[in-house]
Amino acid sequence: MNEEDKNIVNTIKLLAVDMIDAAQSGHPGIVLGAAPIVYTLFKNHLNFNVNDPNWFNRDRFIMSPGHGSALLYATLFMAGYDIKLEDLVRFRQIDSKTPGHPEKNITPGVEYSTGVLGEGFAAAVGMAIAEKYLEGYISKYVDKQRIIDHKIYCLVSDGDLQEGLAYEAANIAGLYGLNNLIVLYDSNGITLDNPLSKSSCENFIKRFDSLGWNIDYVSDSNNITKIDQAIARAKRNKSKPTIIEFKTIIGQDSFNQGTNIVHGRPLSKDDIYSLHQIYGLNTSKFEVTKKYYENFQKIINKRVSGVISKWEDYANTFHLINSPEIQIFDKFVKENSISLVFDAKNFKIQASYDEDLRETNSKIMNIIADRTPFFIGGSADLSASCNTRLIKYSDFSKDNFSGRNILYGVREHVMGAITNGISTYNIKAFSSTFLTFSDFMKPSIRLAAMQNLSPVYIFTHDSVNIGEDGPSHQPIEQLMTLRNVPNLYVYRPADINEVIGCWDVIMKKDKPSSLVISRTKVHILAGTNGEEVSKGGYIVKKENKKIDAILVSTGSDLTTTLLIADDLKQQYDLRVVSMPCQELFFEQSEEYQNEVLPMDSKIIAIEASTKENWAKITSYNNIIGLDNYGYSGKSNDVLKKMNFDKDSIKNKVLDILK
Repeated sequence: MNEEDKNIVNTIKLLAVDMIDAAQSGHPGIVLGAAPIVYTLFKNHLNFNVNDPNWFNRDRFIMSPGHGSALLYATLFMAGYDIKLEDLVRFRQIDSKTPGHPEKNITPGVEYSTGVLGEGFAAAVGMAIAEKYLEGYISKYVDKQRIIDHKIYCLVSDGDLQEGLAYEAANIAGLYGLNNLIVLYDSNGITLDNPLSKSSCENFIKRFDSLGWNIDYVSDSNNITKIDQAIARAKRNKSKPTIIEFKTIIGQDSFNQGTNIVHGRPLSKDDIYSLHQIYGLNTSKFEVTKKYYENFQKIINKRVSGVISKWEDYANTFHLINSPEIQIFDKFVKENSISLVFDAKNFKIQASYDEDLRETNSKIMNIIADRTPFFIGGSADLSASCNTRLIKYSDFSKDNFSGRNILYGVREHVMGAITNGISTYNIKAFSSTFLTFSDFMKPSIRLAAMQNLSPVYIFTHDSVNIGEDGPSHQPIEQLMTLRNVPNLYVYRPADINEVIGCWDVIMKKDKPSSLVISRTKVHILAGTNGEEVSKGGYIVKKENKKIDAILVSTGSDLTTTLLIADDLKQQYDLRVVSMPCQELFFEQSEEYQNEVLPMDSKIIAIEASTKENWAKITSYNNIIGLDNYGYSGKSNDVLKKMNFDKDSIKNKVLDILK
C-alpha cells in the first residue's frame, strides 16, 4: 500500500487499540487484522453522507462480528461522522456513543445492533431483500429509476459463519440472487478458544459456492489494490450475491499475532509501544495526526459528494411524475410514511360472523396489503397453515423482486432476522409460524426490541387446544417468554373485533409486535371492541351491582371465560376483562388501570399459558393456567385431561371464589 494509505490504516488501528486499552476491555485481534479491508471499503466504495447518516439511498455497512466495534468506531471517526475523539476515549463506558458492541440509534453510521454472531449477516440479507423489493416496485412505474439503487456490505468472521443462522441466510440470499449484497469475510482461522480447525472441518467458501454465490479470494489482506479490485468486481456482478474471502492474520504485528490470545483481551503496554514503532507513528495515546484525518475525509468527500448531489437533484424532481404510486413512494422516501389508511372503527362486520381466527387475520392482512405497498413478508413454510399469504400478490424471487410473499422455507431463525433487516427500511415486514416455534426466533426478536424496529411476528396455533399435533406443537411457556422481552408488544386477540383492533395499533405503532392468533373458530363475542384494544385491556362484561370478582382473559380463552361468567351469574356478580395486550394496558394511566381492575377487587386470570404471565395483576393462587406440557389427542380430550376444559376451569373459579 502507498504511504498515505498505510498511515491512515495504521492511525485507525492505533486509535482502536488505544480505545481497548483505555477501557481495559475489547477485541484487538480483528482491529489489527481487518482494518485494511474496512478502510478500503470506506475510502473507495461505500456511498454515505456524514451530514445525513439516514440518507435514503446510502450504502449499508454491517459489522456482523460486533466485537470489532473499536475498528468500526475509529473508522467512522476518521471518516467524519459526528463522533468526537472523547467518544473514542469513552469506549465501553456508560452512556457513551461507543458501546461495547455496535448499537443502532446510538452511534451515527451504525446500521444494525450486532454482536450476537450471525445476526448481522442475516439482517444484511433482509436489507438486501428490502432494497431489491423497493427497487423492483418503483421500477414498474418509472423506467430507469435512480431513487433507490445501492449496495449492502457486511463484514463477517469465522464465528459468524459457524453459526447455523449464517447457513440459513446464505441459502436465502443465493436463492434470491441478491447481487446487491457483498460479504467481506475476515478469514483468520481463529476463534475465541482455539484455531478454527479444532471446531470446524468445513470449507465455508465451497458452501457459498454450492448455494449460488459468486466467490472471490484475496490472499494478502494488506494489499489495498487487491482489496479494492475484489470489491469492484463484486459490484459489477449482475446476478448473484458475492462473498470475498480475505486471508488475514488476527492481531497482525502484535506479540501474539495469529493466535486466540489476541482475540479478546487488551494488548500489553509493551505490545502497544511496539506497534507504534512498527507503524512509524510516534504519537501519544489517542493522538491523531491532523493531515491523515483530513486527507481521509477529503478522499471520501471527493468521491461521494457528486453521488449525493446527483441523487438529490433527481429526488427533487421525482415527485413531479404524475402518478399516485410515485406520490406514495416519494412520501415514503421523504417522511418514512407508508401511507396506510386503516382504522378499527371503520369496519362493519356481519352479525352472523363465525370463522377460524386465522382466516379473519388473513382477510385483514390482505386489506392492509391492498392499501399500502410497504407491507411484505412470509412464513417458515407454513403460510397455508398460518393463513398469512398475501393472496393478490406474487412471490418475491430473483425474477420478480416486486413480489411481496417471501418464501423462507423451514427456517424460522433466519426468517426473524431477515424480517428485522427489512424493517430497518421502515417497511412493515411480517413473518409467521406456529407459536411454539417462536423459540427458534428468540435472538432475532430480542434484537428487534433492543433496536426499536417494527417487525410483526405472527404466531398461530396458540394453545394446547390444537390437539392431535401433541406437546411439541402445543405452546405452554411461549407467551410468557414473549411478554418478558422488554419493548416487545404481544397481542392475543379473542375475535374479529380484536384482530382488527390489534392491526390498527400495530400498523400505527413503531414498535416490534407479536400477534398471537388462535386456530379456533369463533363468532363475535359480546362486548369486544376493536378501538379499545389500544388500551391493552378493557371491560367486555360489566357486573350488575357490586363486583364479586373480575375474570381476566385473552384470545380463545376469553370465549370460555365469558361462558363461565354467564353460568355463574346467579351466584356471583362477575366482571369480565379482555386483555389482548398486557404491555399496552400497563402503559395506561394508573386511573384507567384502577377503573378496569379496582385494587380492592378479587382478580382471577384465565389463560392457557404459564401462570407467571399474570402475577402483575393478581396473586399466584388466583391464576388459572397451565404448567405442564400437553398431549396428543382430540382437542376436547386434551383440554379435559389437562383440567382446562370449561367445567374444570369453572370449578377452579368456584374454589377461588369460595
